[in-house]
Amino acid sequence: MYEAAIAPPIDNHTFFSRLARQSLLITGPEIASLRQTCAQHKIFAHIGFNERSPASLGCLWNSAVLISDQGVLLNHQRKLVPTFYEKLVWANGDGAGLKVVETERCGKVGALLCGENTNPLARWSLMAQGEQVHVSNWPPIWPTRRVVPEGGETGQAKQYDNLAANRTRAAAHCFEAKCFGVLCSGFMDKEMRDEMIAHSPSMAPTLDSLTQGASLFLDPTGAQIGDSVQGEEGIAYADLDLNECVEPKQFHDVVGYYQRYDVFDLRVDRRRQGAETVFQERVDDAGTREGGMAPEESEGDGSGGMAPGVGHGRGGLGIL
Repeated sequence: MYEAAIAPPIDNHTFFSRLARQSLLITGPEIASLRQTCAQHKIFAHIGFNERSPASLGCLWNSAVLISDQGVLLNHQRKLVPTFYEKLVWANGDGAGLKVVETERCGKVGALLCGENTNPLARWSLMAQGEQVHVSNWPPIWPTRRVVPEGGETGQAKQYDNLAANRTRAAAHCFEAKCFGVLCSGFMDKEMRDEMIAHSPSMAPTLDSLTQGASLFLDPTGAQIGDSVQGEEGIAYADLDLNECVEPKQFHDVVGYYQRYDVFDLRVDRRRQGAETVFQERVDDAGTREGGMAPEESEGDGSGGMAPGVGHGRGGLGIL
């Protein structure tokens, strides 16, 4: 993806082909292994990955899965819209993953991928399902401008502050939803940096100017809590007391009393889209089923018991 930012697309075919080869099928052995590991160790896991389509070898999505402590695939997301130069790498996702899952042990968990955390409608669709823990996935770097070496052109705008932007968006969501935030950022190591510079030497000053993202935790006020990790691989820990999600809603509850369902109306289409689903089962307005069920939806759809069409009704959240 970063090669799409720092070099012309016509120079990046080798990287794209390599990424496609290393991307995963949702029904593949890698996801199966993750599910088995979660079951063996009794842990929940939210994992981002590059997903490839079973119908098109060149179709990739920015995806994530939530796996239960019994190895059940609770939710499968595909990023709705690739951001900026990501459009040269990933296809559009769909609303099938806009779900908040009742995990019992970990509360009601929802998630958005990177730039989706800037989308007010996507965020509110999770708030309206009672989200208590919000997981957000972020890239390690986000180049937006070419840095000119000393002695070159002057007057360059500031480079994008990846760390500040991610923290701002996630904190805003936690403050509005009155939920905890778990920010998960990737890491650009020396091997990754050196390989990109070997491909595009002129981009060394730009890559070296970037602020790497951080993995950290936020409370329902948007304040940072627990450990954080930045600029290295590591594990961060925090204790989250879900009872702390209650009191702030007395001040400002954008899903409860501080909302006008007679004025605003949001409809969310959570049907899986794409070539691999055109022959699969769909439910029409009368509730009649046609076709067959998607393989990844066959074991635990992650809806937390919410049936299609259930929401706040007219003027609220409608699920198709």
